Amino acid sequence: MARSSHLGSHDVAATGAAPGLRLSSRRRPATALGVVLALGLLAACGGGDDGKPTVAENKISAGKVPGYYPKDYSDLIEAAKKEGGKLTVYSNLGDENMAPIVRDFKKKYDFIKTVSVNELDSDELFQKVLSENAAGKSPADVLISSAASAWTSFSQRKNTVLDYKSPELSELGASAELLPSVYSMSQDPMTIAYNTSLMEKPPTSMADLAKIVTADKGKFKNKVTVRDPEGSFGFSVTRALTEGNPKAWDALEKILPLTRPETSSGTQLEKIVSGEYTAGFLISASPAYPVVEDSAGLVKIVFPEDGTVVLPRGLGIAAQAPHPATSKLFLDFALSEEGQRAVAEGGLASYRKGVKGEGLHTYQEVVDKVGEDKIIHVDYAAVSKNDTDAWLEHFSRLQK
Repeated sequence: MARSSHLGSHDVAATGAAPGLRLSSRRRPATALGVVLALGLLAACGGGDDGKPTVAENKISAGKVPGYYPKDYSDLIEAAKKEGGKLTVYSNLGDENMAPIVRDFKKKYDFIKTVSVNELDSDELFQKVLSENAAGKSPADVLISSAASAWTSFSQRKNTVLDYKSPELSELGASAELLPSVYSMSQDPMTIAYNTSLMEKPPTSMADLAKIVTADKGKFKNKVTVRDPEGSFGFSVTRALTEGNPKAWDALEKILPLTRPETSSGTQLEKIVSGEYTAGFLISASPAYPVVEDSAGLVKIVFPEDGTVVLPRGLGIAAQAPHPATSKLFLDFALSEEGQRAVAEGGLASYRKGVKGEGLHTYQEVVDKVGEDKIIHVDYAAVSKNDTDAWLEHFSRLQK
């Protein structure tokens, strides 16, 4: 499969959204999804053991760093100690995703007492940092988002991303650096998610999903959810699908007239659990994994056999970070073998070799399911305004 590209910085407005693309709305609170899940579980199985796989404890070498780190890395640790043991993260990840990473980072460096994680929309967090800096100074230290177009816009502005070369880059390879000083925290696959009580036959691919829904258009009208392509995430992953597998347009031509757009994977999953939607496609696996595990079989996901889009999740340090040394420790930890194991435990797809185990999710898991040749990698690169407009017009025509 071909590699696709993202909407670039010269096409992106000051807020981080592309011209003609609106910022996606704030996701619903996790508690709302939890209530729906609880109701779904009662209907599906009447409660009981959640059946989650047991994850082995992550063995953390407290205070110790790998031998390939620079000899003066101890100076960075000492500098971090003087910053008060605090860190503020702006992230598009939920608590379940971030909890193992924060837990093990604090184990690694016991002087870290407070890690404040602000959950924001993928685009919103960049707008927030820019607005806060314009008004004075943002409290943000570390930024985590899978909105590649917004990352591209933000990082190419002056004084936005701290220049930092992680020592982990030598172990991960050059492709781990998505943009200058912006690293891939995970390689998250996009899935087809479906409600097993409403869809008897699991779809295996986009083409198969098209076949299933067009066989009974009345049943599936407005019952399939698509990510809104006018948000940067939706544009990125959907365009990647069509660039990596041009035949996907044939499937979209059949599916899109039956769909309703949503602005977040969390909302899509919530409505699949409740039965408002029967299925959805290009839904990120990172929020889907815990939903699948909690649903006792009510919700399942598949990696499309005719092309699984994999989107890197960008990780960088704000140029005006109040705690720059602590931020560097966090970034390096998240990319390390210990950190990548915590990343996988949190439902994100670790791409570091050697990370494996019960209950851990990895990029290799996707490769094993569909094959390397069926993976569509999304690059953090520019797309011209003309190409953006033409693609959106084509997509819009199919939805009608």
